[in-house]
Amino acid sequence: MTITTANAQRAVRPTRPSRVTDAAIDSIDRRIILATQAGLPLTRQPYRQIAAELALEPVEVMQRVQRMLANGIIRRIGAVPNHYALGYRANAMTVWDVPDTSVSRLGQRIGELDFVSHCYRRPRHLPHWPYNLFAMVHGHNRAEVEAKVTQIAALLGRENRGHALLYSTRILKKTGLRISQTTQRKDAKG
Repeated sequence: MTITTANAQRAVRPTRPSRVTDAAIDSIDRRIILATQAGLPLTRQPYRQIAAELALEPVEVMQRVQRMLANGIIRRIGAVPNHYALGYRANAMTVWDVPDTSVSRLGQRIGELDFVSHCYRRPRHLPHWPYNLFAMVHGHNRAEVEAKVTQIAALLGRENRGHALLYSTRILKKTGLRISQTTQRKDAKG
């Protein structure tokens, strides 16, 4: 189950990927994906620019993107900020042991906090890993992160049966799945 909050696309994500419908994509869809997979152009009308580059009408690009979103081919469109560049140098994945019957409700509340960028439900791996709710917390330093974790613990109250902080030690590449030009060429041939 995916729960998206009204607050900046935060979600409690399912433990396994949602099923994509059987909707097929054609060569034009693939060209749009290739043109946008590294990010939208930083212009006032990004879809117009993409359309011009692909010799398409902007309305067609927007309709195709909307259809791919609706069919689950594209999961979401959103900004991916570099927290380090914004001054948030302490980042910790917090992991929480909460009752399975409450994880969706509690994840929704945690995901709405302005200092949480990701909130996921994940399977436990007992007896060594009792945690089923993950939330990425950002702060300018570790003391700030720990103060925010204290806020989450207070929000969870008695349903917090334990937690841990896993601090980031380096920046990882933040990209999703990419299709290659080679894939595009093979599909175009036949």
